[in-house]
Amino acid sequence: MILVNGSEAECGMDTYSAVRDDPSDAARLQERHYYLLSELQTLVKDLPSSFQQRLSYTTLSDLAQALIDGTVYEIVQGLLDIQHLTEKNLYNQRQKLHSEHRALKQDLVRKHKQALQTCKSHNLAVLKTNQRAEAEALDQRVKEEQRMMDEKVVAEMDQKVLDQQNTLEKAGVPGFYITTNPQEVMMQMNLLELILKLQQKETVSGSLP
Repeated sequence: MILVNGSEAECGMDTYSAVRDDPSDAARLQERHYYLLSELQTLVKDLPSSFQQRLSYTTLSDLAQALIDGTVYEIVQGLLDIQHLTEKNLYNQRQKLHSEHRALKQDLVRKHKQALQTCKSHNLAVLKTNQRAEAEALDQRVKEEQRMMDEKVVAEMDQKVLDQQNTLEKAGVPGFYITTNPQEVMMQMNLLELILKLQQKETVSGSLP
């Protein structure tokens, strides 16, 4: 996966400039740009009206230009692959923790049951009090470890969002920059959805460059 360098990103991945001396290439790229822009304008109609209003003709035109050579498709696919791998790893870690907790609780129940069976009657009240305290301590430990795991999941996924924003901004994709503003993040998610839908359509039709 190749990212454009900073100077290329700043000028919006100006694909035309590299081939302006070749009329046939320029015409082909212009035709592809019109095609991509038309497709994006159609796909935008499926988005909520509040987001449609923010996606101006200029923004869609810039996005179409960024998609011309297919590099952004590769970048987005690579980012999605990393995201899915991260989600899978975090899910497995969470499941492993749940399994460990379940085993700890089962062991404690078994231990308590055995102790009750061999306990003298005059020690029963003290034993039950101690067992209740042990069970409560384990429950507290489980809750704390689950809370820490959930915080880890949120932190890692938030970092993935920042990584994606940074990568796509460097690649010159319009609308992408590092932000935690919920509305802006939602807008970026909608832009990604447009890119993915267009990529899928081009893959099916065989019109990818």
